Amino acid sequence: MSNKRPEELAGWLAYIEQQHPQTIALGLDRVGRVRDAMGLAPAVPVITVAGTNGKGSTCAMLEAILTAAGYRVGLYTSPHLLRYNERVRIGGLEADAAALVASFARVEAARTESGDNTRLTYFEFGTLAAVDLFLRSAVDVLVLEVGMGGRLDAVNVFDADCAIVTSVGLDHMDYLGNTREAIGYEKAGIFRAGRPAVIADPEPPASVLAHAQSTGAKLLCIGRDFGYARERGHWSFWGPAGRRSGLPEPALQGAIQLQNASAVLAALDTQNERLPVSADALRRGLTGVRLGGRFQLLPGRPTLVLDVGHNPQAAAVLAQNLADLGPCSGTAAVFGMLRDKDIAGVVKLLVRHIDRWYACTLPPPRGAQASELAQALRQAGVDRVREFENPARAYAAACSAAAENDRIIVFGSFHTVADVIAARENS
Repeated sequence: MSNKRPEELAGWLAYIEQQHPQTIALGLDRVGRVRDAMGLAPAVPVITVAGTNGKGSTCAMLEAILTAAGYRVGLYTSPHLLRYNERVRIGGLEADAAALVASFARVEAARTESGDNTRLTYFEFGTLAAVDLFLRSAVDVLVLEVGMGGRLDAVNVFDADCAIVTSVGLDHMDYLGNTREAIGYEKAGIFRAGRPAVIADPEPPASVLAHAQSTGAKLLCIGRDFGYARERGHWSFWGPAGRRSGLPEPALQGAIQLQNASAVLAALDTQNERLPVSADALRRGLTGVRLGGRFQLLPGRPTLVLDVGHNPQAAAVLAQNLADLGPCSGTAAVFGMLRDKDIAGVVKLLVRHIDRWYACTLPPPRGAQASELAQALRQAGVDRVREFENPARAYAAACSAAAENDRIIVFGSFHTVADVIAARENS
């Protein structure tokens, strides 16, 4: 690249994507050096969220409740569906493109002027830019979603005042290990000595508990130190600050959301001195939370369900959610996944819930071909599968064949859901 830096957000995103030869290169040394050169040291509470599934929903509920309580929240999540700005939210709104550009420029200056010209990955660059923008925007609290794992994820260069692990399942095994014990150890790497570590997984790997003990974190486990009970039309929670009854169910769909919400309330209980939240703010946050692509039901006929779930643990939750919706005249699936995911494992859990399959190709290099998905489906006993070159075409075909009382499920990847959302907006 020439010495002239990009002026627009699109130019910066293209630039940072080219800075490191690897898309994923776990480790804290590079990002830590640039963090120090930038002087990024949050003085406000930091809540860090890791987990195989449930991170996005947990972060969204934290943001909604804390915003309802009057706090200016800096929320960093990934990946995005349609716009990079979705990853960086301040005060409940997506970050302005010009503000992101300014923070990218500050990261670049620190990276190049520190003397060793440290090469950052796309995610590392984005993490530093987000925290820089949060601190310059005088937020009251940071909510940071781990990108992958935890111990060596760029987010972990910022010490968590409270850490949450939502779940531990088999995903990203090429990087994190091929057992729940190995993956749990990586996720537990966000724990800090003397600070709360909230575990929402009802059966956490022993490695998570052992790491919390060796680190000296204050461990809070669901079912032991906090928990919930579903009641008719509402739910109750018990945790570090006592019991709350008559709570409204989260606006996010799916039974698993009460587990996520319980972790949120437990985390907020641990931060009550610095971030007190009233009962009214809690209720408004739970009923007002929004998050696209997490078992998202869109109005109209046929019913459309968007779900970014892309591993067996998420597929099991999706299967249960579909069963809870009750019967319909027929269910079609627009199905696209990345090649490095457990395609067969996902198919096995959902095959009996879906009547018609529309397999679609996702972009290279990681995207699986429709033919690969079709092969996995046939091995699972599905006789007829239609194949399409992209999710938009698969969705159009599913809509053409659907009856009014049918259900169309779009799932398997952020890419699949994003392509269908874009197609609907452009139609």
